[in-house]
This record gives sequence, C-alpha cells and structure tokens, in this order.
Amino acid sequence: MIRFLTAGESHGKALTTIVDGFPSNFKLNSEYINYQLKRRQSGYGRGLRMKIENDKVEILSGVRFGKTLGTPISLIIKNNDWENWQTKMSVTEVDEHIEKITIPRPGHADLVGISKYNFDDIRNSIERSSARETAARVAAGSVARKFLEEFGIHIGSYVESIGGIYSKEDFYEKLFKNDLQPSFTGKKLNLQSDKSQVRVLDEEQEKKIINKIKLAKKNGDTLGGTFIVVATGVPVGLGSFVQYDRRIDAEIAHSIMSINAVKGVEIGAGFYSAENFGSQSHDEIIISKNKFSRKTNRAGGIEGGITTGLPIIVRAAMKPIATLMSPIESVDLSKMKKVLSRRERSDFVAVPACAVIAESMLAWSVAKFFLEKFGGDSIEETKENYLNYNSKLFNRVRKNFKGK
Repeated sequence: MIRFLTAGESHGKALTTIVDGFPSNFKLNSEYINYQLKRRQSGYGRGLRMKIENDKVEILSGVRFGKTLGTPISLIIKNNDWENWQTKMSVTEVDEHIEKITIPRPGHADLVGISKYNFDDIRNSIERSSARETAARVAAGSVARKFLEEFGIHIGSYVESIGGIYSKEDFYEKLFKNDLQPSFTGKKLNLQSDKSQVRVLDEEQEKKIINKIKLAKKNGDTLGGTFIVVATGVPVGLGSFVQYDRRIDAEIAHSIMSINAVKGVEIGAGFYSAENFGSQSHDEIIISKNKFSRKTNRAGGIEGGITTGLPIIVRAAMKPIATLMSPIESVDLSKMKKVLSRRERSDFVAVPACAVIAESMLAWSVAKFFLEKFGGDSIEETKENYLNYNSKLFNRVRKNFKGK
C-alpha cells in the first residue's frame, strides 16, 4: 500500500510530505518533481503569489544516488513568502499585537473552519485550507507519476473550458470514439496543452478565454471551468468490483474531488450517457492484435470498477475562486453585522493549474491500484510480475473458455 501525508500552512515556513510504500530502484530526482511544480504555477490569470514563490523541492530521504530505496521519501518545499510572515505565523507566542481576521469569505472554508475548530481568528482556517497545500500533493504525485512511467503509463490533461468558453474542436469526443492515433499518450497531450497560456488545444478558444479573464480582472471577479485528465498505457485489471472501496473509479473520483474548488467529477461519458440509450452508451467488445479492446471508450477506461486497458478519461469542474476583489455580502463576526467580504491575495482563474494538480492525483490513484495488483519490493520484481501477467492475459482467457 502506498500513502502520503502533507503538512504545512500557506504562509508557514514550508510545505512537507512523506511518501511511503513505493519499491526500490526506480530513478527519481528533484528536477523531475520541480518540472511538475513549475507547471502547477503556470497559466494566465494567476495571482501575485505565483510571482513570489518559485517552488523547488528538496528530497530529504528515501533516495540514494538517484534511485529510490524502498523507504519513506520525505520532501520539502520552502515558502519564499515566509520572510514576510514570520511574526504573523510564529510557532511560539509573540508579544506584539496581531490583528485577527473576523470577516469570512463566501464560498471559502473561513466560516465552517472557525465553527468546527473553535478558532477566534479566521487566519487559522485560511492557512491550511488554501490551495497552496496542493504544491505538496503535486510533489507526492510526481513520485507516483515517475513510477508509472517505468511501465509506459503516462498522465496528461488539458483545459476544456473557462468561463463557459468551449472549443469548436471537440477533443473530448475523439477520446470517447477511441479513434486517436495509436501513438497518442498523456505525455504528448501535455506537450500540446502546455503550449497554451490557459492549457487549451484551440488557439481561437485561447484568445476568447484570455479576453474573458481580462474582463474578470477588470471587474474584480473570478472564473472557473472544466478540464480533462487522461491516463494512457493503463493495463487491464486494476481495481475490483468485490467491495465499494476497491473500485478504481471510486478512488479516482475521491482523489480529484479532494482538490480545492473542484465541485464535479465524471468518468468517461458520465452525465452525457445518462441522456442516451444503452446502445449509444456502451462500448462494443472486439479482438485486436491478440487482445480484447473496445470500438469506443465511453466508459472512460473503467468497467465495473476495473480498468479495461483503454485510456482512463476523467472530466472535472472547478468553481470560480472564492476570493473576489469586488466583494459580495458577508458578516463581521466581531460585530455580528452585515459587511462586504474581505479581500485576500488570490488568483483570478486557476483552472489550468487545477488540471495539473489533477494529473498528480490521478497518477497517485493509478499507482495505488497498480501496486496493489503487481506488488514488489523492488522495481525489478514489480516489472517481472507485470510482464508475466500481461504476456499471458489473453491466452489465459482463451484457454479458460475454449470449447465452452
């Protein structure tokens, strides 16, 4: 079993994570993780914080001479802005007066946080509920991503829409039709989407989105959107239908929904399939090159909680960011009177970054079920188990049913 925990506050000294359960001997270095961290910080419409922080990870343990040891991997990302917050976020008591925040932002964790944890300062809710925590998740997910690449599994994403602006070219439909080139991978998808300032696949759509973001900035408002995450090269048989918590689609939905501001997740055709006949929703089974496949991929690579061998397709919706420069109504808790909401440094749109974070979460979910099936204390042992299973899968099914 693999697992990770993150720790740290948005304006604290650092973010940390401990990653546990991966086998030994696969290559891992800080440059690989830093590349993914940089992608998380990109995108038109990000706020001032991204100009302050230049996220770099330091690997503290679990790696020697560029290879994993099979022991816990500890990672740290220092916050550059800590220099300006040492007194406000001091671990020990301070003598000087620190102004308390008393006006919660609608749509954020401010009010529910102080209600649940019995705080008298909203700052205590802000710090851990901030999306800054996702930098540590991207670091942890990058370990999973690097592990999966050893087996030809690649994760990619692109932004489908921002502010209701969609592309005329429906790449999502091409994924369902399963008619992309055999050479298509999640890695190649990223090479294309990362060229765009907002990670879309259509230049005309990019122009329209950037103009709408400019309008949102001018009005002190924010925007949300939808994005698609894809995992290619996934083998048949990850997950199970025997228990609710062993279904890989349930795990994926949980991991993506756990990202800040994500309010909806679907796998494959999802809600679209609910509007059609079964004959228009399910994927016909075929035999191709001595293996089972499907004519289409409306199931998004998962049937009955188990992977089919086709790309996993996940679509998610991110709401507009809760912090507005033109605030809406709230309550001042110190006076219990109606006021306008407080401003906090924030982004205007973060859908491109959210898609990158979702890549890391999908990588983690797939790696979790991959190691559950194939195990191994070293990468060599895992590969041996994986190759043995894959090489015999089709013939085993054919032998089991021959003459029946």
